[in-house]
Order: sequence, then structure tokens, then C-alpha cells
Amino acid sequence: MTGAVRPVDAATGAARRAGEILTGYFRSFDPSWVEEKSRNDVVSRADRESEALLREELLGAFPGDRFLGEEGGASGGGASEDEEGAPTWIVDPLDGTANFVRGFPHWAVSIARTSGGTFGPLETAVIWDPVKGDLFTAVRGEGAFRNGKPLRMPERPGLDGCAMATGFPFRQQAKIDLYLRIFRAAFLEVRSLRRAGSAALDLAYVAAGIFDGFFEFGLSPWDTAAGALLVTEAGGLVSDFDGTGRWRKRGNLVAGSPGVHAGFLALVAALGIEEEDL
Repeated sequence: MTGAVRPVDAATGAARRAGEILTGYFRSFDPSWVEEKSRNDVVSRADRESEALLREELLGAFPGDRFLGEEGGASGGGASEDEEGAPTWIVDPLDGTANFVRGFPHWAVSIARTSGGTFGPLETAVIWDPVKGDLFTAVRGEGAFRNGKPLRMPERPGLDGCAMATGFPFRQQAKIDLYLRIFRAAFLEVRSLRRAGSAALDLAYVAAGIFDGFFEFGLSPWDTAAGALLVTEAGGLVSDFDGTGRWRKRGNLVAGSPGVHAGFLALVAALGIEEEDL
């Protein structure tokens, strides 16, 4: 079956079916279906059912692949993380769980595939927002799309007048003072700064030009993989806070159009904050 379907098409179909599971739970949710994985980090029955479906469908279509999901970890195709491993699906079955369980309609299914290993080149991205009916897709070298229409980020020379998104480091509360230094400096430079609670959708919105940039630290591969490919395929840049490529392993990410990305890195550098501080 591997040769019969493109990865982006398999991921799109699987994401839509996972979305059907999630919308069946949304706003009819029983608090007993929610568990706290760690302080301020929750998982629900809906997350687990969505991930089980995605694992079954994606590995069913590509049985030699590896699957890395937020809730169930790695399976299939060996456990290699390097670029020589099997192609790897990196999946967040419900990005924005805290929003979801409170009935706030900002959450999505996020699926990415690498050409090999967890940290190999990203080749496919799908983010599906079933509430708003938004499907974001990208294939490396083929561009990024929203509901089939190509995306190209608007150019801005810097931070002045731009709209940025961010996420709070709720899993790394010891770093709140560093985060607030960056937040304050950005707040004083940009036109608007938003925190909506789904890194996948924030990055998709950067690719779509709704936001001009995004920053957060302490993220996991499933939070960022699909959104990062959307951004780069739409003409943007993604890096860690010193402009290098360690963000996929360290989880500290800055994304934006080239001018906004450069302006934000300069802002962080002016504060004297280095990537190793984060």
C-alpha cells in the first residue's frame, strides 16, 4: 500500500478521521476523562483515542515507518532517532488539550513525517483544525497550503508593526523570569502579542501570515514538527534563540518571516540571553 498513497494524503485522511473522534467529545466532556500527566499538563481520553487511530492508520499505510506520539511514545520501524533511521511520523493527536477540555475552540491534530529518524529532515506536514475547518499541508520542496490555497508569508523588515504569538513555559516554571524578560522586550517592540495555547496552530498561522512570528521554549518534537515545515515552505525561518538549528532537540523555537526572525534574534541577543540559558 506504501506506493499507492502519498504520505501527505495518508496523513490528511487520518487527521480528518481523528478530528471526528475529537469533535465527538468536544463540549460534551466529562472531567473524569482527564488526567494530569504532570503539573499543569493534562491528557484526556480523547487524546488517547485520537492517537490510537493515527498510529493504526499511518503505520497501516506505511508499515516500515516509525511512529512517535505524544501519549504513547515510539513504536514501529525501530527506535532510532538519528537521520539514518526509518521514516518517522511525529504526531500530536490533540494539540491544545487544555483548551479542548475547557471548551475553548482552538486545538488541532498535528502530523509530520521525516525522511529518517525523529530528527531527520522534515518532509510532510498536516495540521487539521476541525472546529474552523482549516487544513494546513506542506511537502518539502512543494510549498505550504491552507485549504488547498498556497501560502506565502508577507515580508516585514523587522519587529515594528508585527503581530507575534507565543506560549508560556508552563512545563518549565523555573525559567519564567527569563521568559518574562523576553516577553517584555518583545511587547515593547511589536504591535500585538498573543498566547492562544496551541503551538501547532500558532506556527500554521505564521505560515498563513495571520501572525508574523512565534516564540516559545520547552517544546517537544510533536509540538513543532508539522508547523515548522509549514513555516519554512511558506518562506519563513525557524531556529532556536541564537539562530542555530538545535531547536528540534532543545525545544526552544523562534519562527517568522526573515525580517521578523532576524529582528527577534537581535532582541534576544541585546538582552544578553544565550540559548544555553534557556
